Amino acid sequence: MVRKSVDDLIYFLAVARERSFTRAAAALGVSQPALSQTIRTLEERLGVRLLTRTTRSVSTTEAGERLLNTISPLFDGIQDGLAALSELRDKPAGSLRITSVEHASRTILAPALAKLLPDYPDINVEIINDYRLTDIAADRFDAGIRLGEQVAQDMIAVRIGPDFEQIVVGAPAYFKKRNKPKTPHDLTEHHCIALRLPTSGGFWSWPFVKNGRELNVRPEGQLAFNTIALHLDMALAGLGLAYLPEDVVKEHLEQGRLVRVLADWSAQMSGYHLYYPSRRQQTPAFSLLVNALRYPGRA
Repeated sequence: MVRKSVDDLIYFLAVARERSFTRAAAALGVSQPALSQTIRTLEERLGVRLLTRTTRSVSTTEAGERLLNTISPLFDGIQDGLAALSELRDKPAGSLRITSVEHASRTILAPALAKLLPDYPDINVEIINDYRLTDIAADRFDAGIRLGEQVAQDMIAVRIGPDFEQIVVGAPAYFKKRNKPKTPHDLTEHHCIALRLPTSGGFWSWPFVKNGRELNVRPEGQLAFNTIALHLDMALAGLGLAYLPEDVVKEHLEQGRLVRVLADWSAQMSGYHLYYPSRRQQTPAFSLLVNALRYPGRA
């Protein structure tokens, strides 16, 4: 009976955290009908409704929220205790979930993992690229990677990359029909490829700096994406101007496939940081990852 109750609570916890029967079923490795039946049985046994279901979402009722707040720390403690046992293994093991952004994942995280993981076959890493300012505790991530100024002050932050320059580029074919912009204000006359921000639903405003003067321009054009790769592809195709990290476009600039504009207005970005809660118990696997990512000579 106790074992059955524990299994039911694990299923409830998964649905409550994912706010989706579909995602929870996939995470648990069970069918959605079986998961739904388990939750209904749990609700009948407790005599209260735990979840409110609609065609588009799942949310906790007052009773469900109280149960979630009660059992979450308990199951988290069990998980941390099991993870700590990896200290007794010959080699660190465990699973790590990281929320990152595409640029950091490709240029910093992926190269570090390529060096680290072959020597530690029992470490599993999941990377979710997302431009939202993710609540890593609520969304069950071990750590996040964002620009330095985006990291909350109550988090432990470890610099993992240098500052970098963000630059505006376009294809030679694009400029055959248009004059090159001389100031950020001139961008209103150009097709700018926008970056959609999932948190606010709006577009990322392009930051510019010159002689201490700061200016933000909201890009306007025919195209908007949420991945750097598509920004680059469309800029190379001559469909608009893109605002991208310099290392992403360096080769294309050298080969003449792209042209840089507004060079005297480019913004310096603060570099990527790995961040995590101060209360987080570091497992050997997590410590290995932090050390593998740490930018030389910086905290």
